[in-house]
Amino acid sequence: MRPSLIGVAPYDPGASLDELKERYGLDEIAKLNWNEGLLGPFPGVREAVADELENAWKYPEQAYSDFREALAAGIGTIPARIVPGHGIQALIVSVANAFLEPGDAVVVPVPTYGLYTQVCTAAGARVVSVPSRDHRHDIEAVAAAAARAGARLVWLCDPNNPTGSLADRGEWEALLAALPERCAVVVDEAYVEFVEPERRLLREQDVEAGRPVLLLRTFSKIFGLAGLRLGYALAHESLASYLDVVQEPFNVNRAALAAGRASLRRLDLVQERRRENASARAVLSDALRDAGARPFPSEANFVLADVGVDDLELAESLLRGGLLIRPGSEFGLHGCVRITVGPAPLMERVGKEVGKAREELLGAIAS
Repeated sequence: MRPSLIGVAPYDPGASLDELKERYGLDEIAKLNWNEGLLGPFPGVREAVADELENAWKYPEQAYSDFREALAAGIGTIPARIVPGHGIQALIVSVANAFLEPGDAVVVPVPTYGLYTQVCTAAGARVVSVPSRDHRHDIEAVAAAAARAGARLVWLCDPNNPTGSLADRGEWEALLAALPERCAVVVDEAYVEFVEPERRLLREQDVEAGRPVLLLRTFSKIFGLAGLRLGYALAHESLASYLDVVQEPFNVNRAALAAGRASLRRLDLVQERRRENASARAVLSDALRDAGARPFPSEANFVLADVGVDDLELAESLLRGGLLIRPGSEFGLHGCVRITVGPAPLMERVGKEVGKAREELLGAIAS
């Protein structure tokens, strides 16, 4: 084994829903811990996937081209800039393989999605962690760290997971201006469709202009296709072909590509889902405040909240009642929880259960 792999733990998804149901004696669990799109696929997707199954015996060579062309038309770019992958996770690995040699430095703000550090460490890179400030990326500190380290990559999740924060235009431009030579910024935009259009940074224009920017996007969130594993990188055409060199051929299956094409035929629904998510997110935030918690502003389909008690114990209490949420301790955010946004009635229920669990935990402390 490569020495860099020693001590790097594999991703552990934890117990399955079936295991949790059996353990806690539950018939149903509301899964609010992984930020899937709880509304499911767009209309027409199931039919498209079923129709594609008759082609399951064939490699998806034409399906790749069809998907690239449909996606390029949908987002306003050219097919040569699009690199499909079986989810953002696979593309993170491909980017690391394309860019990094052992000993290279990468900069990762924390807290954020943990796979950036895991993959880069496994590749032998030196990871420079930059703490956030007020639950937002400290972009100035990230830029300074990249310059000091002579970094090859800067990883930026925006909106950030698990905080839900969003970088602004000034911060973004300052970061690009401060990058050292031969350094690129990889922006994970898994949640970008949840951001109001007027607040979005149109980084695809940076890609088109040839700036050192790679974008990673997914169909797992607003499109509701997490189980089919479909994502894509958006990179300048001079770079995109290198990502195809390092990732395995035909790594996206025909069913996923068919689902992606069907989703792109209903882009009119993205705005509707964005509004529905924003409304339910506000309900959740209000319910958490009523429960005595402190939710942080979010631009994604989840809310991070300071609950003022042991987050592991609170999450355990909610799970006993059939609500599965994410303890902040898993991100180093002790005393916080992250909750996926779902239908408004469910969000009201979550708020009430958080309030009840807080009262019980605070009462136990007082006694």
